[in-house]
Amino acid sequence: MMKIFEANISHKALEFLNQNLRTILSCELANQKMFDAFGIKHFFDSDEDLEKLKEIIFDNFNIFEELDRAEYGDFQTNEDLANKVTLHLVSKSISPEIIVEPTCGKGNFIVASLKNFQSIQNIFGIEIYKPYVWETKFNIVNYFLENPETKRPIISIAHCNVFNFNFKHIEKQFSNKEILVIGNPPWVTNSKLGSLNSANLPKKTNFKNHSGLDAMTGKGNFDIAEFITITMLETFQKMKGHILLLVKNSVIKNIVFDQIKNKYKIASIEKHSIDSKKEFNVSVEASLFYCKLNATSEFDCNEFNFYNNQDPYQKFGWLNDKFVSNIDIYNQTKEIDGKCPFVWRQGLKHDCSSIMELEKVNGQYINGLNEKVKLEDDLVYGLLKSSDLKNTVINQTRKFTIVTQKKVGQETKYIKYDYPKTYQYLTEHQSNFDARKSSIYNNKPLFSIFGIGDYSFKPYKVAISGLYKTFHFTLILPQGNKPVMLDDTCYLIGFDRIEFAVYALILLNSEIAMQFLQSVTFADAKRTFTKDILMRIDFFELTKTINKQNLQTELNQLNDKYKLNLTLNLWDNFLTEMFPIDNKQIAMFA
Repeated sequence: MMKIFEANISHKALEFLNQNLRTILSCELANQKMFDAFGIKHFFDSDEDLEKLKEIIFDNFNIFEELDRAEYGDFQTNEDLANKVTLHLVSKSISPEIIVEPTCGKGNFIVASLKNFQSIQNIFGIEIYKPYVWETKFNIVNYFLENPETKRPIISIAHCNVFNFNFKHIEKQFSNKEILVIGNPPWVTNSKLGSLNSANLPKKTNFKNHSGLDAMTGKGNFDIAEFITITMLETFQKMKGHILLLVKNSVIKNIVFDQIKNKYKIASIEKHSIDSKKEFNVSVEASLFYCKLNATSEFDCNEFNFYNNQDPYQKFGWLNDKFVSNIDIYNQTKEIDGKCPFVWRQGLKHDCSSIMELEKVNGQYINGLNEKVKLEDDLVYGLLKSSDLKNTVINQTRKFTIVTQKKVGQETKYIKYDYPKTYQYLTEHQSNFDARKSSIYNNKPLFSIFGIGDYSFKPYKVAISGLYKTFHFTLILPQGNKPVMLDDTCYLIGFDRIEFAVYALILLNSEIAMQFLQSVTFADAKRTFTKDILMRIDFFELTKTINKQNLQTELNQLNDKYKLNLTLNLWDNFLTEMFPIDNKQIAMFA
């Protein structure tokens, strides 16, 4: 293989171009020759392109080092995988007439389609990176040179931003044809591409209609592949055909989740997991998203292993009005899916850990800059992070944190007068606070924090890590007669009575609660647990699944191991706390 225009080209394709374009002077004539030979429309965009190619071929081969485009989410599908994917579709008796690849890269899916589908009439490939446009065309030329008897469809490879391409024109022109949308869109978010100054971005829009705060704090950051997939669904859903796109698992989950409101005309939705380490040498959870177009809307997805594609190993999606990760397990635990009577909260957020988080060494506070820190103790609280929530009961912390407010937005001027050492320390590091990137701190009091409220100061808490896949809840006890704080990777409910906290702990760590959470959480999610998921645990229904004797056994074990000395005398009071009386429920969730 040689390289010209930073694109790989076979010796056979290079020889054809050398022999057939040497005497051609105009782009128009060259394009006609390439179309007649290979069915490729507009092989050259301009006379300049033609002359540059001729200069490189005829004078001296320009050899370029191939650029690493992984930071753009650009993981090119290898020929073997592309071939297996198209053969998989052939096994489903899929025989498209129109092929659309929204980000065609080096063209491996297009060449695999030419190889394995017999009814193709038109192919449309779109690619923003010009060297890949060339390489796709060169690969198509090489394929037809090696397979001269193969039927030549009309092929258009557009050098274009995918978000500016008019896919609706294809839908209108070929509305009565069978279409296949296939490809591997970029595995990258809009904010990442924005930071790289990429031109391959959609117009700025809150396309999922997130609330202002959600959009500011992360939900407005979306996956480019998800945007492209949605565009394909919206554009081609009424055509006969299929979609198969290689995307991150989170994209497939989001598509199925949003299907309840979008109601795209798609069915037979499937997720075929692949080994990204093997195929792309990256540690990303990714799968093939497949669906049938122009069908009665469906709202669930069968999951397969692509390499052993016999039967689905589970199904996720919507069951009635609930979104679940494992429909079979969920059916066994759905009784406890309701509304939690206690409000789950995230822990503290300050985005300034080097200053706000401390360790205590020989009675001396040390910050993340390894500085010795002198503070009043009043605003310093024990702190737990996700990695600390390993034991069932915790009453000591390895870290501490400064808590500057008791509620979000509280004025912090009091620190200067009431806690002068703390104020001096914080002001000495004002630049660290000013460097916080999140806009949520804009126009807020000095040293502001989030994830703080009355619940933060409850003496007894039950908490779980949002990041780890442990399905295990922890009881947090006070430390030094002060409540312990958790960071914003954790979720918690707080109680004034230790008995209530322990009762909640026993219920949450029960087998049925664990199975329920396994059926509604996704193993490849950035956060296994979220507030939305935890708020689905109906404690009152959960209490019906555990008898008093088992409850007493669990309580005895906790008493023995952690010397708690608790009884079930307040069990009825605990039930009263969450009894579903309308007025009480309204008050609880206000």
